[in-house]
Amino acid sequence: MTLCTPARTTNRPRIQRPHSPPERPRRFRVAGADLSASVAVFLIALPLSLGIALATGAPLQAGLVAAAVGGLVAGRFGGSPLQVSGPAAGLTVVTAELIQRYGWRTTCAITVLAGLTQLALSALRVARSALAVSPAIVHGMLAGIGVTIALAQLHIVLGGTPQSSAVDNVLGLPAQLAHAQPAALVISALTVAALLCWPRLPGRAGRLARKAPAALVAVAGATAVAALAGLAVPRVDLPSWSSHALPGLPEGPVLGIAAGVLTITLVTSVQSLLSAVAVDKLVAARGDLGRGVPRSDLDRELAGQGAANVLSGALGGLPVAGVAVRSVANVSAGAVSRASTMLHGLWVVQAALLLVPVLDLIPLPALAALVMVVGIQMVSITHIRTVTRHREVVVYAVTLTGVVLVGILEGVALGIAVAIAVALHRLARTRITREERDGRQLLHVRGQLTFLAVPRLSRALHQLPRGSDVVVELDGSFMDHAAYEALSDWTAGHLAHGGTVETTGPSGVRIAEPAPVTASASHPCCRPWTPWHNHQCGEKPTGTTEAGETTETAETSRAAEPRRTTGLHLASGIGKFQRNTAPLVRDELARLAREGQRPSQLFLTCADSRLVTSMITSSGPGDLFTVRNVGNLVPLPGEESGDDSVAAAIEYAVDVLRVESITVCGHSGCGAMQALLSGSPDDPPTPLRRWLRHGRPSLERMASRRHAWARISGRLPADAVEQLCLTNVVQQLEHLRAYEPVARRLAEGTLTLHGVYFHVGEAQAYLLSGTDEVHSYDDVFTQVMPTGHLESARAS
Repeated sequence: MTLCTPARTTNRPRIQRPHSPPERPRRFRVAGADLSASVAVFLIALPLSLGIALATGAPLQAGLVAAAVGGLVAGRFGGSPLQVSGPAAGLTVVTAELIQRYGWRTTCAITVLAGLTQLALSALRVARSALAVSPAIVHGMLAGIGVTIALAQLHIVLGGTPQSSAVDNVLGLPAQLAHAQPAALVISALTVAALLCWPRLPGRAGRLARKAPAALVAVAGATAVAALAGLAVPRVDLPSWSSHALPGLPEGPVLGIAAGVLTITLVTSVQSLLSAVAVDKLVAARGDLGRGVPRSDLDRELAGQGAANVLSGALGGLPVAGVAVRSVANVSAGAVSRASTMLHGLWVVQAALLLVPVLDLIPLPALAALVMVVGIQMVSITHIRTVTRHREVVVYAVTLTGVVLVGILEGVALGIAVAIAVALHRLARTRITREERDGRQLLHVRGQLTFLAVPRLSRALHQLPRGSDVVVELDGSFMDHAAYEALSDWTAGHLAHGGTVETTGPSGVRIAEPAPVTASASHPCCRPWTPWHNHQCGEKPTGTTEAGETTETAETSRAAEPRRTTGLHLASGIGKFQRNTAPLVRDELARLAREGQRPSQLFLTCADSRLVTSMITSSGPGDLFTVRNVGNLVPLPGEESGDDSVAAAIEYAVDVLRVESITVCGHSGCGAMQALLSGSPDDPPTPLRRWLRHGRPSLERMASRRHAWARISGRLPADAVEQLCLTNVVQQLEHLRAYEPVARRLAEGTLTLHGVYFHVGEAQAYLLSGTDEVHSYDDVFTQVMPTGHLESARAS
């Protein structure tokens, strides 16, 4: 007889990693939101795919093939669940040039090779490097493509045929205007008017009508008018699928074909990856905060785009990329999984097989007008304002002009060159001004101090009168070795001639500077920007002491006991404080000793050794009343079980010290949170485990469906540990409200609560949004920028 022992179960809530895909159901199910979203995207994709194929000069069926493959293949294997892929307007110019130069069959082969290149890049995991390209270059590239598309389609709108380049299209425009065909103009004007007016229909009826995509309404309306009025305009002519052209072996110069492969790879990859990042922002800003939708895996997305291009080219389709217009429609329609993208591809397949007689009624000028409007919209006023605000309009303009006049690869290369030149100019631009105030010489240094600025810095320093009192204000974030040596050498010489030198930061705060470098200086390496990790320049050189006695040899020192070595380091650190820092803070500490402490806030943080509260908050003596414990926990009143230290500190800070705010600060990689996640009720009740029980409400909040997951600067946390670290800050703030002194002061309006999350590896602080006396927390941590402003969590 076999005894079956039941498996050990725990009450610990089940945590799913935020970036892991959702668990697969046992059978395939499609959410209603995905079904409706797929129909909305299909109605937009169908006319756009035909219009883009028309604009490239490819067979019209190629646009439907690319839309179907983009939906089914990229939708299934890509890393961005809600991104919709298909033929993109940004690829129109590239594809049209390849078709004109090498023919359609070779262009299909180039698309296959570009897809294989994307698969190889995905295997090398270089997807994120595409995000290093300046947004001004990307926006300029898309705007240049949009201008080229609009100029070409304008000829079809007027009833003519576009030329091979944007310059030729501009030169041929007067003759085309003189011979415009009235029927084509009427259809095109109706299409453009519908595209512009449909999204602006007023009233309740307009709100209901706007649920139908403007592109579908415009093309359908133009088709109906052309059919009912009997206008003689060219129409869509889908040939039989039996005669559909498939790829052949590439024919042409090897360098030209390689350039084509590189161009399609570059444009499709950058556009798809940037679109995936934009989709993540849209999902995070949605009403449901994208609950259940994982963030994009960029390397997987690149692989999915590569597989789609391989299959699309092999089936005789256009190149495939992530498309912003369709992706925005998919997110706005409420899609929750990749099923919506795949279903939209399925609807395209059915339309290509069953709706051919209906599609053959569509006038070509209507499709050309649709693509022309899309091209004009690619020149975004919002993007122009953004690059202007960031002083990158020159990069944008050069890239746009290069794409229009020369080509995409050449235009992007020009943009990159100009961006590098602008960056070098900003790095080398340093303004040095001098003024006299209250008998003191003030030297203002604005910008980065590099070796390029050393000649001007030295000239300005040596123009200062000898023996004068000098204040050097450094308003920059970087100083290289050459600039440091120039400033240090001049300081030593100026002090030797009886002058004084005070070095301040941008706000006028004095920088503690050790004694100048002299022949007798013991520790010339000590400077304010010297890294403090394992910094031991305060120790005496091996061999002699101050009195000249012989010290231990290096071998003896290495063999010393760790306890004695630690004690020496501690004594050395205290000695450096007494020598360098104490003279600077003695007056302030004497004032605090006379007046007593009056801190402005209670700062409750973790005991982790990597958290330096004064460094994070730029505070000094007397500013913070600090409480540190394992996990920055605030036990609920009555739950302390003999440990009242945190409660006592809260009462003392709120009632006696009358602090104005309380801050709970968590941090990345918290060992207490890791212990909570890995712990079990059966673990022995050690002191650490007994203390960590105060963190279980945070664990329960994280697993609860009633609370939204905390987000950090618009994104989901990297893993479950970071999620718990963020959630714990929010939960401990709620625990604080349960304390009677805190609740009373909050009701009076004389106390505020703040939540902070510090990412140790990034040296970046995030502030919890929505914390006040009345409203609940929205669990969104926003980035604290260097200027002191908060980065908006709202998607741009």
